[in-house]
Amino acid sequence: MNSSIDPTIISRAVHFGTATLHEAMGRKGALPYHIKPVVPNMKLCGPAVTVSSPPIDNLMLHQALYVAEPGTVLVVEVNRGYEGGYWGEIMTIAAQQRKVAGLVIDGCVRDADLIEKLGFPVFARGLSIRGTDKKGGGHINSPIVIGDVTIQPGDLIVGDRDGVVAVPGVEITATLEAAQKREAKEAQVKRDVLAGKSTLDIYGWPRSQEH
Repeated sequence: MNSSIDPTIISRAVHFGTATLHEAMGRKGALPYHIKPVVPNMKLCGPAVTVSSPPIDNLMLHQALYVAEPGTVLVVEVNRGYEGGYWGEIMTIAAQQRKVAGLVIDGCVRDADLIEKLGFPVFARGLSIRGTDKKGGGHINSPIVIGDVTIQPGDLIVGDRDGVVAVPGVEITATLEAAQKREAKEAQVKRDVLAGKSTLDIYGWPRSQEH
């Protein structure tokens, strides 16, 4: 698995909002809306280390911590075991020791206040105090599916307050170029709106027939 993405790519990508990247890809790659940062101002950006965990069991997450390279993002699907608190303070400290860039999980976490104090980016379905088993199973760095998005190891993962987007490795360069053009276009639209033009006229959309 190639988890490396040129650092200049990462530094470019982190400046784009997730919605911009999603639109720039042709409205692809958006993870389910319920996956949000534990703290609103958290952001993350890095290549994916994918994890498929059995429901209500987090041993595979512990194992993934010691597979993940610095700067990577753990991206975890939990096979519908949404209610478990798969991640907490101890794992956050361990992840920071490993210089992992963040966590995205289609399940819950706990110790939210402590995670906030530690400043580690965590994007989750929600919070849950329920403990998890340590029986093991699952896999690391194989394709996983979250919502309708298939995530491959090494895909670019970007998260902000709006949500999380996964950019396939082969589409990163084209997506960033399209995102740059989109932002330039939107900057012009904002100038036009501030100058008094309507959004309907700017985009050429019809006006309502109602009076």
